[in-house]
Amino acid sequence: MQVITWLTSGLADPWRERIREYLVLMRMDRPVGALLLLWPTLWGLWFAANDFPPIGALIIFTLGVFVMRAAGCVINDYADHGWLDGEVERTRNRPMAAGRVSKKEALLLFAGLLGCAFVLVLLTNALTIKLSFAGAALAAIYPFCKRYTHLAQVVLGAAFGWSIPMAFAAVTGEVSALGWLLFLANVLFSTVYDTEYAMVDREDDIRVGAKSTAILFADADRPILGILMFTFLFAMLLAGTRAELGWPYFAGLGIAAGLFAWQQWLIRHREREACFAAFRNNNWVGFVLWVGLLLALAIR
Repeated sequence: MQVITWLTSGLADPWRERIREYLVLMRMDRPVGALLLLWPTLWGLWFAANDFPPIGALIIFTLGVFVMRAAGCVINDYADHGWLDGEVERTRNRPMAAGRVSKKEALLLFAGLLGCAFVLVLLTNALTIKLSFAGAALAAIYPFCKRYTHLAQVVLGAAFGWSIPMAFAAVTGEVSALGWLLFLANVLFSTVYDTEYAMVDREDDIRVGAKSTAILFADADRPILGILMFTFLFAMLLAGTRAELGWPYFAGLGIAAGLFAWQQWLIRHREREACFAAFRNNNWVGFVLWVGLLLALAIR
């Protein structure tokens, strides 16, 4: 919030307040969500290049991560503000739920962000452009899934992970089996951390009628999360062996396993703050896996 205040300090009223609300709507005050999208994108770029990726692709996809995450947050709040966010303690003060940003403003902002993302994609190749339409559709569909299915977290995983096949397409001109393996791994990873996130709001979601994997898993949430964590690590192990990576990558996997064990300890009593801390801890899981990958390729 201090950064947002600094960025908007030179603007005149009423623009300062409006821009501030738009930035909050885009979750620019909460960067952990963008980082959770960034790390798998970097995995995809480094795995695809089998080395340091082309600088152009790195810049395009890094900017794209922040733009698409912002767009996803805007359409999520558009979908939820009228029936869910205002009824949940953690979200009732969001700009749309509190009535500070209108539906028209949100839709215009969403369209503008998608336009920016598409301009970035146009700097790649034909296959990446084609894949981008599916990614945009997933990002737009996800917020409405929680009304109809308990598997919204899986859809989020597909939306967040779609940057991986796009990265492979941009770097190599095709999406290999390794690219799809990483995509499926990220669906598992996203389901883990978004289930932990949904555990924070489980009681409110049940009361309002929203659906989530946290509600679906019920008292079996911790064992199921453990299975998902193990399967994700196994998928990443397969990716590393397929790419013939060295010891730093597997050391990163070991640290990630330790972080998952810490998350299981945090959520043992299913307290709101502890579940939110476990969710945030996944930023370090993504980071250590990328650092391990980076080092393994650097010493090859």
